[in-house]
Amino acid sequence: MKQFFIVLSLFSFSILQVTAQTKSLKNSPPLSEAAPETVGMSSERLSRLDGVLQNGVTQHSVPGVAAIVVRNGKIVYHKAFGMADNGANRALKRDDIFRIASMSKAITSTAVMMLWEEGKFQLDDPISKYIPEFKNQTVLKNFKFQDSTYTTEPVKSEITIRHLLTHTSGLGYGVIDGDEKFKALYYKAGIVDLFTTEPVKIGDNIKKLAKLPLHHHPGEKYVYSEGLDVLGYFIEIMSGMPFDEFLRKRLFEPLSMNDTYFYLPDSKASRLVAIQKPQNGQWVRYPNTFYDTDYPIKGAKAFFSGGAGLSSTAKDYATFLLMYLNGGELGGKRFLSRTTIETIMSNQVGELLGGDKANSSYGLAFGLLNKAGEEKGAKGSARTFEWGGYFNTNYFADPKEKIIGVIMKQTQSSGDNLNNLFRQLIYQSIDD
Repeated sequence: MKQFFIVLSLFSFSILQVTAQTKSLKNSPPLSEAAPETVGMSSERLSRLDGVLQNGVTQHSVPGVAAIVVRNGKIVYHKAFGMADNGANRALKRDDIFRIASMSKAITSTAVMMLWEEGKFQLDDPISKYIPEFKNQTVLKNFKFQDSTYTTEPVKSEITIRHLLTHTSGLGYGVIDGDEKFKALYYKAGIVDLFTTEPVKIGDNIKKLAKLPLHHHPGEKYVYSEGLDVLGYFIEIMSGMPFDEFLRKRLFEPLSMNDTYFYLPDSKASRLVAIQKPQNGQWVRYPNTFYDTDYPIKGAKAFFSGGAGLSSTAKDYATFLLMYLNGGELGGKRFLSRTTIETIMSNQVGELLGGDKANSSYGLAFGLLNKAGEEKGAKGSARTFEWGGYFNTNYFADPKEKIIGVIMKQTQSSGDNLNNLFRQLIYQSIDD
Protein backbone atom coordinates (compact mmCIF):
# COMPACT_ATOMS: atom_id res chain seq x y z
CA MET A 1 0.00 0.00 0.00
CA LYS A 2 2.86 2.35 0.89
CA GLN A 3 4.48 1.64 -2.47
CA PHE A 4 1.17 2.38 -4.20
CA PHE A 5 0.98 5.84 -2.58
CA ILE A 6 4.62 6.52 -3.45
CA VAL A 7 3.97 5.63 -7.12
CA LEU A 8 0.75 7.66 -7.08
CA SER A 9 2.58 10.63 -5.58
CA LEU A 10 5.35 10.42 -8.18
CA PHE A 11 2.75 10.14 -10.94
CA SER A 12 0.86 13.15 -9.62
CA PHE A 13 4.10 15.14 -9.35
CA SER A 14 4.96 14.26 -12.97
CA ILE A 15 1.52 15.39 -14.13
CA LEU A 16 1.96 18.67 -12.26
CA GLN A 17 5.37 19.17 -13.86
CA VAL A 18 4.04 18.54 -17.37
CA THR A 19 1.06 20.82 -16.69
CA ALA A 20 3.35 23.57 -15.41
CA GLN A 21 5.64 23.20 -18.42
CA THR A 22 2.70 23.27 -20.83
CA LYS A 23 1.28 26.34 -19.12
CA SER A 24 4.68 28.01 -19.30
CA LEU A 25 4.95 27.26 -23.03
CA LYS A 26 1.53 28.78 -23.63
CA ASN A 27 2.12 31.86 -21.51
CA SER A 28 5.56 33.09 -22.49
CA PRO A 29 6.50 36.25 -20.61
CA PRO A 30 7.22 39.50 -22.45
CA LEU A 31 10.81 40.56 -23.02
CA SER A 32 12.81 41.34 -19.90
CA GLU A 33 16.49 41.77 -19.13
CA ALA A 34 18.65 39.08 -17.54
CA ALA A 35 22.31 38.32 -16.94
CA PRO A 36 23.77 36.59 -20.02
CA GLU A 37 25.02 33.65 -17.94
CA THR A 38 21.45 32.73 -16.95
CA VAL A 39 20.67 31.89 -20.59
CA GLY A 40 23.98 30.37 -21.66
CA MET A 41 25.77 33.47 -22.89
CA SER A 42 29.11 34.92 -21.76
CA SER A 43 29.09 38.51 -20.46
CA GLU A 44 32.76 38.83 -21.18
CA ARG A 45 32.39 37.70 -24.77
CA LEU A 46 29.25 39.76 -25.37
CA SER A 47 31.15 42.84 -24.24
CA ARG A 48 33.24 42.51 -27.42
CA LEU A 49 30.21 43.99 -29.16
CA ASP A 50 30.89 47.28 -27.39
CA GLY A 51 34.23 47.67 -29.12
CA VAL A 52 32.98 46.66 -32.56
CA LEU A 53 29.93 48.95 -32.49
CA GLN A 54 31.84 51.87 -30.98
CA ASN A 55 34.57 51.41 -33.61
CA GLY A 56 31.89 51.67 -36.29
CA VAL A 57 31.11 55.14 -34.95
CA THR A 58 34.72 56.17 -34.27
CA GLN A 59 35.89 55.07 -37.70
CA HIS A 60 32.96 56.93 -39.34
CA SER A 61 31.36 53.81 -40.80
CA VAL A 62 28.06 54.84 -39.19
CA PRO A 63 26.92 57.94 -37.28
CA GLY A 64 25.16 55.84 -34.66
CA VAL A 65 23.94 52.31 -33.99
CA ALA A 66 21.51 50.64 -31.58
CA ALA A 67 21.52 46.90 -30.99
CA ILE A 68 19.65 44.31 -28.99
CA VAL A 69 20.41 40.62 -28.36
CA VAL A 70 17.88 38.20 -26.91
CA ARG A 71 18.28 34.57 -25.88
CA ASN A 72 15.57 32.33 -24.44
CA GLY A 73 13.29 35.34 -24.20
CA LYS A 74 15.75 37.42 -22.16
CA ILE A 75 17.49 40.59 -23.24
CA VAL A 76 21.21 40.06 -22.68
CA TYR A 77 22.48 43.09 -24.59
CA HIS A 78 20.76 46.39 -25.40
CA LYS A 79 22.92 49.43 -26.10
CA ALA A 80 23.30 52.46 -28.35
CA PHE A 81 26.43 54.20 -29.62
CA GLY A 82 27.09 57.45 -31.46
CA MET A 83 24.65 60.08 -32.62
CA ALA A 84 20.98 60.14 -33.61
CA ASP A 85 21.53 63.46 -35.39
CA ASN A 86 25.02 64.92 -35.73
CA GLY A 87 23.77 68.28 -36.96
CA ALA A 88 21.61 68.70 -33.86
CA ASN A 89 24.30 67.19 -31.61
CA ARG A 90 21.78 64.61 -30.35
CA ALA A 91 23.19 61.41 -28.93
CA LEU A 92 21.54 58.12 -29.90
CA LYS A 93 19.52 56.32 -27.22
CA ARG A 94 18.65 52.66 -27.25
CA ASP A 95 14.89 53.39 -27.37
CA ASP A 96 15.11 55.83 -30.28
CA ILE A 97 12.85 55.18 -33.25
CA PHE A 98 14.12 54.11 -36.69
CA ARG A 99 12.50 53.90 -40.11
CA ILE A 100 12.53 50.13 -40.68
CA ALA A 101 11.48 50.15 -44.37
CA SER A 102 11.45 46.54 -45.68
CA MET A 103 11.43 45.14 -42.17
CA SER A 104 7.75 46.17 -42.42
CA LYS A 105 7.20 43.27 -44.84
CA ALA A 106 7.30 40.51 -42.21
CA ILE A 107 4.76 42.39 -40.10
CA THR A 108 2.40 42.77 -43.08
CA SER A 109 2.87 39.09 -43.96
CA THR A 110 2.00 38.15 -40.40
CA ALA A 111 -1.21 40.16 -40.61
CA VAL A 112 -2.10 38.37 -43.86
CA MET A 113 -1.57 34.98 -42.24
CA MET A 114 -3.69 35.94 -39.23
CA LEU A 115 -6.59 36.57 -41.62
CA TRP A 116 -5.79 33.33 -43.46
CA GLU A 117 -6.17 31.47 -40.17
CA GLU A 118 -9.68 32.91 -39.94
CA GLY A 119 -10.56 31.13 -43.19
CA LYS A 120 -11.11 34.33 -45.15
CA PHE A 121 -9.17 33.17 -48.22
CA GLN A 122 -6.80 30.54 -49.63
CA LEU A 123 -3.14 31.30 -50.32
CA ASP A 124 -3.51 30.24 -53.94
CA ASP A 125 -6.57 32.39 -54.57
CA PRO A 126 -6.01 34.90 -57.40
CA ILE A 127 -5.70 38.40 -55.98
CA SER A 128 -8.21 39.54 -58.64
CA LYS A 129 -10.89 37.74 -56.65
CA TYR A 130 -10.53 40.51 -54.04
CA ILE A 131 -9.00 43.36 -56.09
CA PRO A 132 -10.71 43.12 -59.52
CA GLU A 133 -8.24 45.56 -61.13
CA PHE A 134 -5.70 42.70 -61.23
CA LYS A 135 -7.81 40.78 -63.75
CA ASN A 136 -6.39 40.35 -67.28
CA GLN A 137 -2.79 41.23 -66.46
CA THR A 138 0.05 41.18 -68.94
CA VAL A 139 3.82 40.62 -69.04
CA LEU A 140 6.17 43.20 -70.60
CA LYS A 141 7.73 42.11 -73.90
CA ASN A 142 9.29 45.22 -75.48
CA PHE A 143 9.84 48.75 -74.19
CA LYS A 144 10.97 51.97 -75.94
CA PHE A 145 12.71 54.46 -73.70
CA GLN A 146 12.20 57.24 -76.27
CA ASP A 147 8.46 57.46 -75.67
CA SER A 148 7.75 54.85 -72.95
CA THR A 149 5.61 52.76 -75.29
CA TYR A 150 5.66 49.01 -74.86
CA THR A 151 4.18 45.70 -75.97
CA THR A 152 2.90 42.91 -73.76
CA GLU A 153 1.59 39.36 -73.72
CA PRO A 154 -1.17 37.89 -71.52
CA VAL A 155 -0.16 36.19 -68.28
CA LYS A 156 -0.14 32.39 -68.30
CA SER A 157 -1.76 32.37 -64.86
CA GLU A 158 -3.04 34.96 -62.41
CA ILE A 159 -1.14 36.47 -59.49
CA THR A 160 -2.04 34.68 -56.27
CA ILE A 161 -1.74 35.78 -52.66
CA ARG A 162 1.14 33.31 -52.27
CA HIS A 163 2.95 34.98 -55.17
CA LEU A 164 2.57 38.37 -53.49
CA LEU A 165 3.95 37.06 -50.19
CA THR A 166 6.97 35.46 -51.86
CA HIS A 167 8.01 38.09 -54.45
CA THR A 168 7.16 35.76 -57.31
CA SER A 169 4.20 37.78 -58.64
CA GLY A 170 6.09 39.57 -61.40
CA LEU A 171 5.37 43.01 -59.95
CA GLY A 172 8.25 45.46 -59.87
CA TYR A 173 9.55 48.03 -57.38
CA GLY A 174 9.61 51.25 -59.37
CA VAL A 175 12.24 53.68 -58.15
CA ILE A 176 14.40 50.94 -56.57
CA ASP A 177 13.75 48.35 -59.28
CA GLY A 178 16.81 46.77 -60.83
CA ASP A 179 15.29 47.13 -64.29
CA GLU A 180 15.33 50.65 -65.75
CA LYS A 181 12.27 49.86 -67.87
CA PHE A 182 10.17 49.34 -64.78
CA LYS A 183 11.55 52.45 -63.12
CA ALA A 184 10.31 54.40 -66.13
CA LEU A 185 6.96 52.60 -66.28
CA TYR A 186 6.16 53.11 -62.62
CA TYR A 187 7.31 56.73 -62.67
CA LYS A 188 5.12 57.57 -65.66
CA ALA A 189 2.13 55.89 -64.01
CA GLY A 190 2.67 57.88 -60.80
CA ILE A 191 3.17 54.85 -58.57
CA VAL A 192 4.20 55.57 -54.96
CA ASP A 193 6.84 52.93 -54.31
CA LEU A 194 7.87 53.43 -50.71
CA PHE A 195 7.07 56.59 -48.74
CA THR A 196 5.24 59.85 -49.23
CA THR A 197 4.02 62.92 -47.37
CA GLU A 198 1.33 63.45 -50.02
CA PRO A 199 -2.37 62.61 -49.42
CA VAL A 200 -2.19 59.28 -51.27
CA LYS A 201 -4.33 56.26 -50.31
CA ILE A 202 -2.94 52.75 -50.72
CA GLY A 203 -6.09 51.60 -52.53
CA ASP A 204 -5.72 54.23 -55.23
CA ASN A 205 -2.02 53.43 -55.62
CA ILE A 206 -2.58 49.67 -55.92
CA LYS A 207 -5.36 50.06 -58.49
CA LYS A 208 -2.95 52.00 -60.71
CA LEU A 209 -0.22 49.42 -60.13
CA ALA A 210 -2.57 46.60 -61.16
CA LYS A 211 -2.86 48.04 -64.68
CA LEU A 212 0.89 47.87 -65.41
CA PRO A 213 2.69 44.94 -67.07
CA LEU A 214 4.73 42.45 -65.05
CA HIS A 215 8.40 41.53 -65.09
CA HIS A 216 7.57 37.87 -65.73
CA HIS A 217 4.76 35.35 -65.59
CA PRO A 218 3.57 34.81 -61.99
CA GLY A 219 5.45 32.06 -60.19
CA GLU A 220 8.30 31.77 -62.71
CA LYS A 221 10.91 34.00 -61.03
CA TYR A 222 11.78 35.71 -57.75
CA VAL A 223 11.83 39.50 -58.23
CA TYR A 224 11.72 41.75 -55.17
CA SER A 225 8.51 43.71 -55.46
CA GLU A 226 5.65 45.78 -54.12
CA GLY A 227 3.66 42.64 -53.37
CA LEU A 228 3.40 43.50 -49.68
CA ASP A 229 1.97 46.93 -50.51
CA VAL A 230 -0.75 45.17 -52.48
CA LEU A 231 -1.38 42.96 -49.46
CA GLY A 232 -1.66 45.99 -47.18
CA TYR A 233 -4.65 47.07 -49.26
CA PHE A 234 -5.88 43.46 -49.33
CA ILE A 235 -5.87 43.47 -45.50
CA GLU A 236 -8.10 46.53 -45.52
CA ILE A 237 -10.55 44.78 -47.83
CA MET A 238 -10.62 41.52 -45.87
CA SER A 239 -10.74 43.05 -42.40
CA GLY A 240 -12.96 46.05 -43.10
CA MET A 241 -10.45 48.20 -41.20
CA PRO A 242 -7.80 50.73 -42.24
CA PHE A 243 -4.48 48.90 -42.48
CA ASP A 244 -2.81 50.93 -39.74
CA GLU A 245 -5.74 50.32 -37.40
CA PHE A 246 -5.63 46.55 -38.06
CA LEU A 247 -1.96 46.39 -37.15
CA ARG A 248 -2.50 48.53 -34.08
CA LYS A 249 -5.40 46.45 -32.71
CA ARG A 250 -4.32 42.98 -33.77
CA LEU A 251 -0.54 43.11 -33.37
CA PHE A 252 1.07 46.19 -31.88
CA GLU A 253 -1.14 46.74 -28.83
CA PRO A 254 -1.40 43.03 -27.86
CA LEU A 255 2.38 42.64 -28.27
CA SER A 256 3.07 45.90 -26.39
CA MET A 257 4.92 47.21 -29.44
CA ASN A 258 4.15 50.71 -28.25
CA ASP A 259 6.74 52.49 -30.42
CA THR A 260 5.85 51.00 -33.82
CA TYR A 261 3.88 53.19 -36.24
CA PHE A 262 3.43 54.23 -39.83
CA TYR A 263 3.35 57.82 -38.56
CA LEU A 264 4.68 58.85 -35.17
CA PRO A 265 2.52 60.82 -32.75
CA ASP A 266 3.83 64.29 -31.95
CA SER A 267 4.82 63.15 -28.47
CA LYS A 268 7.36 60.71 -29.97
CA ALA A 269 8.56 62.69 -32.98
CA SER A 270 11.70 63.86 -31.14
CA ARG A 271 12.84 60.22 -30.86
CA LEU A 272 13.02 59.71 -34.63
CA VAL A 273 16.61 59.16 -35.74
CA ALA A 274 17.82 61.32 -38.64
CA ILE A 275 18.82 59.70 -41.94
CA GLN A 276 22.44 60.69 -42.53
CA LYS A 277 25.12 60.35 -45.17
CA PRO A 278 28.88 61.01 -45.19
CA GLN A 279 30.01 64.31 -46.70
CA ASN A 280 33.53 65.80 -46.47
CA GLY A 281 34.37 63.67 -43.44
CA GLN A 282 31.16 64.62 -41.60
CA TRP A 283 27.72 63.09 -41.18
CA VAL A 284 25.00 65.30 -42.62
CA ARG A 285 21.25 64.87 -43.04
CA TYR A 286 20.28 63.03 -46.18
CA PRO A 287 18.43 65.39 -48.55
CA ASN A 288 14.91 64.91 -49.83
CA THR A 289 15.00 62.98 -53.11
CA PHE A 290 12.06 60.93 -54.39
CA TYR A 291 10.71 61.06 -50.83
CA ASP A 292 10.71 63.49 -47.92
CA THR A 293 12.96 62.01 -45.23
CA ASP A 294 10.60 63.29 -42.52
CA TYR A 295 7.62 61.33 -43.88
CA PRO A 296 6.93 59.56 -40.56
CA ILE A 297 6.37 62.84 -38.68
CA LYS A 298 4.89 65.28 -41.21
CA GLY A 299 2.68 65.62 -44.24
CA ALA A 300 -0.65 63.94 -44.97
CA LYS A 301 0.18 60.77 -42.98
CA ALA A 302 -2.28 58.85 -45.12
CA PHE A 303 -0.21 56.27 -47.04
CA PHE A 304 0.27 52.93 -45.27
CA SER A 305 3.00 51.04 -47.12
CA GLY A 306 2.94 47.38 -46.13
CA GLY A 307 6.30 46.86 -47.76
CA ALA A 308 8.26 49.80 -46.38
CA GLY A 309 6.32 52.29 -44.27
CA LEU A 310 6.78 51.41 -40.60
CA SER A 311 9.09 52.90 -37.97
CA SER A 312 10.05 51.07 -34.78
CA THR A 313 12.62 50.47 -32.05
CA ALA A 314 15.09 47.63 -31.64
CA LYS A 315 13.14 46.30 -28.65
CA ASP A 316 9.75 46.44 -30.38
CA TYR A 317 11.05 44.50 -33.35
CA ALA A 318 12.74 41.95 -31.10
CA THR A 319 9.38 41.50 -29.38
CA PHE A 320 7.74 40.75 -32.74
CA LEU A 321 10.43 38.17 -33.54
CA LEU A 322 10.12 36.58 -30.10
CA MET A 323 6.46 35.83 -30.84
CA TYR A 324 7.69 33.75 -33.79
CA LEU A 325 10.35 31.96 -31.74
CA ASN A 326 7.62 31.10 -29.23
CA GLY A 327 5.59 29.40 -31.94
CA GLY A 328 3.12 32.23 -32.45
CA GLU A 329 2.40 33.16 -28.82
CA LEU A 330 3.62 35.81 -26.41
CA GLY A 331 2.38 37.03 -23.06
CA GLY A 332 -0.45 34.52 -23.00
CA LYS A 333 -1.84 35.76 -26.34
CA ARG A 334 -1.79 33.58 -29.44
CA PHE A 335 -1.25 35.36 -32.74
CA LEU A 336 -0.54 32.40 -35.03
CA SER A 337 -0.69 28.65 -34.57
CA ARG A 338 2.43 26.53 -34.44
CA THR A 339 1.46 24.86 -37.72
CA THR A 340 1.04 28.23 -39.43
CA ILE A 341 4.50 29.26 -38.20
CA GLU A 342 5.90 26.06 -39.71
CA THR A 343 4.29 26.91 -43.06
CA ILE A 344 5.63 30.47 -42.96
CA MET A 345 9.12 29.09 -42.24
CA SER A 346 9.09 26.63 -45.15
CA ASN A 347 10.77 27.24 -48.50
CA GLN A 348 7.99 28.66 -50.68
CA VAL A 349 10.05 29.53 -53.76
CA GLY A 350 11.54 26.15 -54.63
CA GLU A 351 14.69 26.46 -56.73
CA LEU A 352 14.11 30.10 -57.75
CA LEU A 353 16.89 31.40 -55.46
CA GLY A 354 19.38 28.73 -56.49
CA GLY A 355 18.19 25.73 -54.48
CA ASP A 356 20.86 23.83 -52.54
CA LYS A 357 23.62 25.97 -54.09
CA ALA A 358 22.28 29.12 -52.41
CA ASN A 359 22.75 30.08 -48.78
CA SER A 360 19.10 30.92 -48.28
CA SER A 361 15.54 30.48 -49.49
CA TYR A 362 12.33 32.41 -48.87
CA GLY A 363 9.20 31.56 -46.93
CA LEU A 364 5.94 33.48 -46.52
CA ALA A 365 7.45 36.31 -44.48
CA PHE A 366 11.22 36.00 -44.18
CA GLY A 367 14.46 35.01 -45.84
CA LEU A 368 15.47 31.59 -44.50
CA LEU A 369 19.05 30.44 -43.92
CA ASN A 370 19.64 26.90 -45.19
CA LYS A 371 22.21 24.25 -44.31
CA ALA A 372 24.79 25.66 -46.73
CA GLY A 373 24.41 29.08 -45.10
CA GLU A 374 24.75 27.59 -41.63
CA GLU A 375 27.93 25.75 -42.54
CA LYS A 376 29.64 28.94 -43.71
CA GLY A 377 29.60 30.10 -40.10
CA ALA A 378 28.52 33.09 -37.99
CA LYS A 379 25.10 33.40 -39.66
CA GLY A 380 23.07 31.08 -37.44
CA SER A 381 21.46 27.67 -37.62
CA ALA A 382 19.55 26.38 -40.61
CA ARG A 383 16.01 27.87 -40.60
CA THR A 384 17.25 31.11 -39.04
CA PHE A 385 14.96 33.81 -40.44
CA GLU A 386 16.24 37.23 -41.43
CA TRP A 387 15.87 40.42 -43.44
CA GLY A 388 16.86 44.08 -43.49
CA GLY A 389 15.66 47.54 -44.45
CA TYR A 390 16.48 50.32 -46.91
CA PHE A 391 17.94 52.60 -44.22
CA ASN A 392 20.48 50.04 -42.97
CA THR A 393 18.49 48.14 -40.35
CA ASN A 394 18.79 44.37 -40.00
CA TYR A 395 17.51 41.44 -37.95
CA PHE A 396 17.74 37.68 -37.54
CA ALA A 397 16.15 35.07 -35.28
CA ASP A 398 17.51 31.56 -34.74
CA PRO A 399 14.86 29.00 -33.66
CA LYS A 400 17.43 26.36 -32.68
CA GLU A 401 19.58 28.59 -30.48
CA LYS A 402 16.61 30.78 -29.41
CA ILE A 403 18.63 33.89 -30.30
CA ILE A 404 17.37 37.19 -31.70
CA GLY A 405 19.56 40.01 -32.96
CA VAL A 406 18.33 43.41 -34.16
CA ILE A 407 20.72 46.15 -35.27
CA MET A 408 19.47 49.62 -36.22
CA LYS A 409 21.13 52.42 -38.18
CA GLN A 410 19.78 55.22 -40.41
CA THR A 411 22.15 55.81 -43.28
CA GLN A 412 22.20 56.27 -47.06
CA SER A 413 25.15 56.41 -49.45
CA SER A 414 27.43 54.64 -47.00
CA GLY A 415 28.66 51.11 -46.48
CA ASP A 416 29.58 49.27 -43.30
CA ASN A 417 30.15 45.69 -42.20
CA LEU A 418 28.47 45.94 -38.81
CA ASN A 419 25.55 43.62 -39.65
CA ASN A 420 27.92 40.71 -40.29
CA LEU A 421 30.19 41.50 -37.34
CA PHE A 422 27.15 41.83 -35.07
CA ARG A 423 26.02 38.27 -35.83
CA GLN A 424 29.55 36.92 -35.67
CA LEU A 425 30.09 38.27 -32.18
CA ILE A 426 26.71 37.09 -30.93
CA TYR A 427 27.43 33.48 -31.83
CA GLN A 428 30.92 33.50 -30.33
CA SER A 429 29.23 34.60 -27.08
CA ILE A 430 27.30 31.35 -26.62
CA ASP A 431 28.60 29.62 -23.49
CA ASP A 432 26.31 26.74 -22.66
